[in-house]
Amino acid sequence: MKGIFTSIVALATPLVLIGFGVRAVLLPIFPHLEYRSPGFPNDPYGFTGEERVRWASMAWAYLVNDAEISFLGNLRHDDGTTLFNERELQHMVDVKRVLSQGMKVWIGALATTGLLAAIGWKLGLLPQLARGLSLGGWIMVGAAVAVALVVVVGMSFNPDVFWSFFSAFHSLFFEGESWLFPTSDTLIRLFPIRYWQDAFLLGSVIALGGGLGLAFGLRPR
Repeated sequence: MKGIFTSIVALATPLVLIGFGVRAVLLPIFPHLEYRSPGFPNDPYGFTGEERVRWASMAWAYLVNDAEISFLGNLRHDDGTTLFNERELQHMVDVKRVLSQGMKVWIGALATTGLLAAIGWKLGLLPQLARGLSLGGWIMVGAAVAVALVVVVGMSFNPDVFWSFFSAFHSLFFEGESWLFPTSDTLIRLFPIRYWQDAFLLGSVIALGGGLGLAFGLRPR
């Protein structure tokens, strides 16, 4: 029983840490900081930095609020044309659905970990709880380092490395090529590949920090 208890804690821990990383990336401040980061590419089709921040912040807000897709569908350029086309709007609906499911998994992992901590306290399984958290921290360290390396290699040496990872990631959650858009579409103008490289890197660093804290802070003595 003690081994099963430790294993469940170890498996739940990376989910908790990943959730914190994702939630940090979804904070409203992220688009504001991202477009001002050194070397961030300009929009070749004419969005100013202020316009990008404005529209990206709206798209970011849609992902975490309770609004319908009309929240984005009603947005318009100065000339009256819609900001997003129907295909882009459908993708945002899909992204929000996937994100919502992911957040439920995160909440479930948090609740499970909290429950196991209470059980461990009640039944005298605190050493097994600490061992599970430490093991889960190490699992997170390995995964976070791997993702961070993919991002860094993709940014600095070979763009195909990150693109292959990015494509594989999307194939897990979206059908076919529904997530691919022309470079002239608003979604790509607002969120070029650099945006996602930085998002994955930030999420990995946050998860890595939590993993290292658990791995070393709760290691068996």
